[in-house]
Amino acid sequence: MEIIALFDWLDDQIWTYLASPLIIMLGVALTYRYKAAQLRRSKRISPLLMECYTCPDSGTRGISPLYAFYMTIGGCIGVANIVAVCTAVRLGGPGALFWMWVAAFFGMLVKYAEIYLGVKFRIANQEGSYDGGPIYYFKKVFSSPFPSVLFAMMLAIYGTEVYMFKVVSDSFIINWHLPNYVVIPTLLGLVLLAVTGGGSRVGKICGVMMPAFIGVYCFMGLWVLGNHITMLPSMLFMVVKSAFTGHAAVGGFAGSSMMVAMSQGMKRACYTADIGVGYAGVVCAETQDSDPTKQADLSILGVFLDTFVVCTMSVLLVLVTGVWTQGLPESEWVLTALGLYFPYMNIFMPIFIFLLGYSTIISYFHVGRKCLVYLLPNIGGKLYYVYAMAAFVVFSFVEQSHAILLMQFCGAIMLLLNLYAIVRLHGEIQID
Repeated sequence: MEIIALFDWLDDQIWTYLASPLIIMLGVALTYRYKAAQLRRSKRISPLLMECYTCPDSGTRGISPLYAFYMTIGGCIGVANIVAVCTAVRLGGPGALFWMWVAAFFGMLVKYAEIYLGVKFRIANQEGSYDGGPIYYFKKVFSSPFPSVLFAMMLAIYGTEVYMFKVVSDSFIINWHLPNYVVIPTLLGLVLLAVTGGGSRVGKICGVMMPAFIGVYCFMGLWVLGNHITMLPSMLFMVVKSAFTGHAAVGGFAGSSMMVAMSQGMKRACYTADIGVGYAGVVCAETQDSDPTKQADLSILGVFLDTFVVCTMSVLLVLVTGVWTQGLPESEWVLTALGLYFPYMNIFMPIFIFLLGYSTIISYFHVGRKCLVYLLPNIGGKLYYVYAMAAFVVFSFVEQSHAILLMQFCGAIMLLLNLYAIVRLHGEIQID
């Protein structure tokens, strides 16, 4: 337990005093340099998305830009959007949501930058696609190969989404009362079924699951919020106020300070929206489109859907219903809030969790495997299957908080390396 406490402390220190301030500073600098491009370029996104739908696959090297986009969405919008964001509120209070918005708004251009660089400096591989992302554009920044190797190692670990696997399996075990020896092997089999088909199959699966989840979840969430519409102004005011003043103890909430709210909100936003960690740069480097700006533009929509739609919906649900002060485990907050208006949520919620978690697991698995192939070209692919399957099984019997701590710590290290590289290569990024 001492090692867990040490990692927890290191994680808090990195996010509070390094990662969060750096994201804001770089995001502000990019926003100023490119004249709030995340707002100006939003009008290009809808026509671009329709173009991807009408020409989903050209049959050339790489994968469809649409599949690449849905893979980034699959990695973004996951269980963290309805569980980890509640953890941020439990630790940081309602003000954590405000700092999620701040990190997401400025982080849009950080993510734009990493995707742009990932596509620009990619290389063709022997599998008929491309390899790219921080591992490759680090070579333009560092004279030593060590940063690329370290990043690949961290992303390979990060690529085994043990937290998502744990939450998905627990959801079926707890709500459907299924034995773990049935749930865990079944989920492992479904993961293997998807990832053995490469990026194209993963993208197709995410392309089905993500629109279905977002549509159903937003409908249900808006129904609940509509029944509390008179409370929304006061809840939003509380979110903004507590972001700067902290929040006193109330009900099952122990209280928090402004710094805790900021740290929790920003690191959850970066985790859920994959801001700066490099995952999106690896995925989007596989696109068939040679223009880096197109895939980078779509990333703005991805961050918006992740933070300003799904994460915001989740937090507002638990705030207006008062669930956040009842002392329940945060993994049950959204389920409880929706259950007040929709029956049989204990039956349907595992399906929601599966739609979210499965798409995230297979998207990250694909990226993690590419990283180990980079490190060990001859055996990395096969070795990653063995490592990932073992990690999923082991972490299925570990507390959820410990699983997400591993993800956050690896993410923080990758983020620091990636932000430095983006700063050094900012002259390579073009935004009209």
